Amino acid sequence: MGAPHRFRSDHRKVTGARTIWLTLPALGALALAQDPVQISPDHFKVEVDNQWVRALRVKLGPHQSVSPFQQSPSVIVYLTGAQLKLNQPVTHRAGDIAYFNAAKHPLENLSDQPFEAIMVELKPGAPKSPPVVLDPVKLDPEHHLVPLENARVRVLRTILEPHLKSPEHEHPHYVVVYLTELHTTMTFPDGHTADNPRSPGDVAWRDALKHVTENIADKTAMEIQVEIK
Repeated sequence: MGAPHRFRSDHRKVTGARTIWLTLPALGALALAQDPVQISPDHFKVEVDNQWVRALRVKLGPHQSVSPFQQSPSVIVYLTGAQLKLNQPVTHRAGDIAYFNAAKHPLENLSDQPFEAIMVELKPGAPKSPPVVLDPVKLDPEHHLVPLENARVRVLRTILEPHLKSPEHEHPHYVVVYLTELHTTMTFPDGHTADNPRSPGDVAWRDALKHVTENIADKTAMEIQVEIK
């Protein structure tokens, strides 16, 4: 079999003298056939799905594998250590962050231990997030680290020491992944407060907001925030 043909903007595929018209439903079916959730629903679970992102929980048992699937541009938050084979071997520690461009590849867990991660897929054509003035990285850089940033996202690693209260700050639209047990309160500009207890591995979507965060627990907590630009 030769190299795959490229799709033209008018959704035609040309093979020699023949022209094959691909309808929009056919294109949709092709995309669905490459979707990891459709290919392997036991290993990919949708946690968040909106106009900006789709966040998937990825879980593989020891030495389990998944057939090749189409991965969108994605931020990966590793909840466990990882010894994986995609198109090449990949190794990460629990808590690591990585960015992957769009690619089609298989996935195999090379380890004797189960693997779990959150894959935040970035959707094309998503609206821009509103600008931020009260940037937590500038206001409190000791507790808001930036392990990854590119044209589409900025990822924060937020460290909340026991009873730490942050300055009032803002976020654009973002996905938050909780790496540890956490119990905070969030106080908003209108004065109301929300209680926020979380377990390791929890995932949430937040629209752009301004707030003060306080860790009301006796333990240090850590979370990852994938901010959408």
